Amino acid sequence: MFTLVIGGAASGKSEYAESRVTGLPGRRIYLATMRPWDQECRNRIDRHRRLRLGKGFETLERYTDLAGAEIPAGANILLECMSNLTANELYDPEGGGQEAVLRGVDALLAQCGHLTVVTNEVFSSGAAYGEDTLRYLRALAAINRLLAVRADTVAEIICGLPNYLKGGPLP
Repeated sequence: MFTLVIGGAASGKSEYAESRVTGLPGRRIYLATMRPWDQECRNRIDRHRRLRLGKGFETLERYTDLAGAEIPAGANILLECMSNLTANELYDPEGGGQEAVLRGVDALLAQCGHLTVVTNEVFSSGAAYGEDTLRYLRALAAINRLLAVRADTVAEIICGLPNYLKGGPLP
């Protein structure tokens, strides 16, 4: 099974994704993609760690090359988040570009029992962006579209509530 969770900043998408994964039997792997570049990043990482406390997640930090991650067979993976991973793969010297993101998702799907991917909805701000930011937004948009096609469930989170665009709640 594959679930894509999309939403704006502070929409409740992480909480929704965590509750979905904690409802599944078996091992839970939290695949963290945010590099701790600065204090703001470290604060966000700390906040997410606190929110996961006591939920049975094992944390694996992986900033690029998901295809090289060693995942326990059949584990339930929560990848947080596709937006960070895409930026890492596009701009990090170790990054492999958009194709590396998709190869990584394929590798995870081949190993896990259930994959839940959290991604940001960043396309409706209406702001004018520079070419480099547009490159990132276009890459993330393409990845989100491809993942949505492949996913069994696509949930857009609005004000903490899931709007199912495809599939629905777990049985």
